[in-house]
Amino acid sequence: MFIGQYNHSVDEKGRMAVPVKYRKELTKGAVVTKGLDDCLVLYTVKEWEKLAEKLSNLSITQANTRAFARLMLAGAMDVSLDKQGRIILPDYLRAYAHLGKKVVVAGLYNRIEVWSEEVWQTYKSKTEKQSGEIAEQLGQLGV
Repeated sequence: MFIGQYNHSVDEKGRMAVPVKYRKELTKGAVVTKGLDDCLVLYTVKEWEKLAEKLSNLSITQANTRAFARLMLAGAMDVSLDKQGRIILPDYLRAYAHLGKKVVVAGLYNRIEVWSEEVWQTYKSKTEKQSGEIAEQLGQLGV
């Protein structure tokens, strides 16, 4: 289970240290891909396989399902932890998520999101201001 928020950095080679708390679950490898809201998403291999299976079973006759599957599947890259607990984030994914040196790593139960620190602060401020409305809508869904 991934929870919590951590500030980290990405070096000039695209390496990012994974929070120590998360490393044990990623020892068998992971997959990083394009996420929504201008972030990257890191999945364990097991969680990735579940998601990829669902995406591969979507109808190819629907433009939106094709587009979403392409975003997630074609944008994905296998990653593994090095001896220092770092992963390499490919150039094209760093560019997609506007990642510079400073990043925020956020645990979201079954996945990890990697955000540009600046983009995260903007997103978080906006979401926190709307938290009452969001909670009300989720309440209508039984959450």
